[in-house]
Amino acid sequence: MTNLIEVNYNQTGQSKKTNHLGMREMQQMVYEKRTSQYLLLKAPPASGKSRALMFVALDKLLHQNIKKVIVAVPEKSIGGSFMDAKLTLDGFESDWIVNSKYNLCTIESTKSKSEIFKEFLQNDEKILICTHSTLRSAFETIDEKKFDNTLLAIDEFHHISASDASVLGNVLKSIINKSNAHIMAMTGSYFRGDAHPILLPEVEEKFEKVTYNYYQQLNGYEHLKSLGIGYHFYQGKFTNAISEVLDLSKKTIIHIPHINSRESTKDKHNEVGFILDVIGTFIDEDKNTGVMRVQTKEGKILKVADLVNDDPLERPKIQKYLREIKSADDMDIIIALGMAKEGFDWPYCEHALTVGYRASLTEIIQIIGRTTRDSANKTHAQFTNLIAQPDATQQSVANATNDMLKAITASLLMEQVLAPNFKFKTKLPDDERERKAGEFDILGYKEPSSKRVKDIVEQDLADLKAKILSDASIEKTLGSDISPEVVNKLLIPKIIEEKYPNLDEKEREELRQYVVVDSVLSGVELDEKNNQIFIKGTKQFINIDDLSIDLIDKINPFQRAYEIMSKKVDSKILKLIQESIDASKSTITQAEATFYWKDVNKFYKENGREPNKNSNDEFERKLAEVLLYVKNFKRKQASK
Repeated sequence: MTNLIEVNYNQTGQSKKTNHLGMREMQQMVYEKRTSQYLLLKAPPASGKSRALMFVALDKLLHQNIKKVIVAVPEKSIGGSFMDAKLTLDGFESDWIVNSKYNLCTIESTKSKSEIFKEFLQNDEKILICTHSTLRSAFETIDEKKFDNTLLAIDEFHHISASDASVLGNVLKSIINKSNAHIMAMTGSYFRGDAHPILLPEVEEKFEKVTYNYYQQLNGYEHLKSLGIGYHFYQGKFTNAISEVLDLSKKTIIHIPHINSRESTKDKHNEVGFILDVIGTFIDEDKNTGVMRVQTKEGKILKVADLVNDDPLERPKIQKYLREIKSADDMDIIIALGMAKEGFDWPYCEHALTVGYRASLTEIIQIIGRTTRDSANKTHAQFTNLIAQPDATQQSVANATNDMLKAITASLLMEQVLAPNFKFKTKLPDDERERKAGEFDILGYKEPSSKRVKDIVEQDLADLKAKILSDASIEKTLGSDISPEVVNKLLIPKIIEEKYPNLDEKEREELRQYVVVDSVLSGVELDEKNNQIFIKGTKQFINIDDLSIDLIDKINPFQRAYEIMSKKVDSKILKLIQESIDASKSTITQAEATFYWKDVNKFYKENGREPNKNSNDEFERKLAEVLLYVKNFKRKQASK
C-alpha cells in the first residue's frame, strides 16, 4: 500500500534531552511562562505535558502564593500520569507528591468524591487529582471564590467547549470570571473536530499559549525516522479487506468501526472473532490477564488483547496487564473500540489500523499519536484507514463519497501538522539575497505585521486550517473545476472573517495569504540542484525564484485531495464519485428535468454519446445536468 503522506525525521534527539533541572525542550518552553495566570499548552502525546504541569504547579506553590493545585483529567485511567514523581533526582527544587487520599482517580471511599473535593478545599493539602466529571459535580455546590489562590489544571482540554451546552466549559468560564484562580490547560489535539471553539475569543485572549508541534517532537526523537499515513478503499465488508492491510510483523492497534457507522457489521464481538481468524488459530486465553495467544500460519505465537469485550469482570484484567507492559514482547496486537486512543500509552506500537471514517479530527490525531512514541523497536510509524467505497445506490454514493473526501482532506491537514514548517518572506523586485534553508521568498507576499496575526500563525494555524477544510463551501470545490482564485480569494477569506471577526481588512489579507501559501507549499518536493519545487496536485515544477503570490493564488491548495482519491479507485467508481460531487452542486429541479428529458434523448441519438458537463456549449451543459439529475433520482428510487 502506498502512503498518501510520508514524513521523514532527522533523529536529532533534541526533544528527549533534559537540562540541569530535568526538563525536556517542551517543558522548558512551558516553564518560561510559569508566572502566567492563564496558560494553554498544545503538545503531542508523549512530549511530557504531565511533567510540564508538575514543574509549573510546584513553582506556583513555592513562589507564587498559590495554595492548592487541582488536576482534572477526562477519565480515571489518565490520572496515572500524575502519580508521584521524584523531580529532585534530576535537579529540580521539589518533588511532586500526591496524598493517595486525594487522588480521586484511584481511591475507593465511602465518601462521595464531591465531598472529598470540598474537604480538600478546606484543609492544608496541596494537590488533588480528579476527573472532569468530579470537577463538574463538585462545582455545583461550591462558590467560585473557593478557587481563589488555586491552580486548576485541565488535561485533554479539547473536551471543553465554548458551547452553552458544555457544562465543563461553563465551569471554567465561571471560575475565570469570579475568582483569581490560575488556569493551566493542556491538550495533545490541535482542534476539536466539531463546530464549537474550545474558548470564546474574549476568553482565549487571556491565555498565554505554548505550542510544541508534532514535527518538533518527532524530529527530536532518537529512533523514529518516518511516519506514513495511508488509506485503503474497499467494497463489501471490512472483514474481507482487513487481511490486505494487516501486517502481522508490526505491533498493531486495530480500531474496529463505531457501531453506528456504515462500515460496522453491527456485531462487534463477531468482528473481533473474524480478526482473530485473520491473525491465525486461537490457542488459549490467560484467565488471570486476559491475554490471548494466537498462532499465525507461519507458526509464530502472537499475544492479542481484546478491548472490545466490555464484560466488567474481564476488561479490568487486560487493562491492568497493558498498563504494566515492560517490553515489546509483552503484546503484539490490540483490538479496540472507543479505547486505546486518548491517554493510552503503548510506546512499542508501530501501526494504527483504523476501520471507518472518523468525523472528529481530534480522534484522528489521538489515534495517530498512539504510534508516534519513540521506541527502540521501530524506525517507522504507520496510520492506515480502511474506508468503504461507494456502490451503485445513491445513498451509498453520496455518503461514501463524502467520507472519502473528508478522510483525505483530514490527511492533508495532518500532513501540515506533522511536516516541517517553512518560513515565508516578502521578495522585493531587486532582491538577490541568498535563500536560507526552510525559507521561501515570495514576490508580492504580505508578511503578518500585527501581533494578533502573528499569534494566530504561530499558535492557531492548525485550528484555522481544520475549520477551512471542514467547511461545506470548501468540500464542494473538491474534484470540481471551480477556479482556484474563487477558493483562495473568496471562500477562504469568508471563513477567516467568520472565525476572527475582530481582524481588520489588512490583517485578514495577511492571514489569508499565509494560509494559502502555507497550504500550497506544505509537503512540496524540493529539487535544490535545479532550484525547483514540485507542488503536489499541480503536476508541474516551478522555479523557486519565480514564486509570487499571484502564481500561488492560481493553485487550489486542496485539489490534491481529489487527485489522491482518483488514483486510489477504479474508473467506474471514480465516475460515480464525480457524479455525486456534481449532483451536490446542481440546481436542476424535477420540473426542469421533465421538461428537458426529451432533449437529452434527442442529443444521444444525434451524437451517439451523453452530453458533456464540461462542453463549451451552454445547452449541452444544461442537458448534462438534467441527465445527472435523472440518474441520481433513479438511484434513490432503487435504494428505497
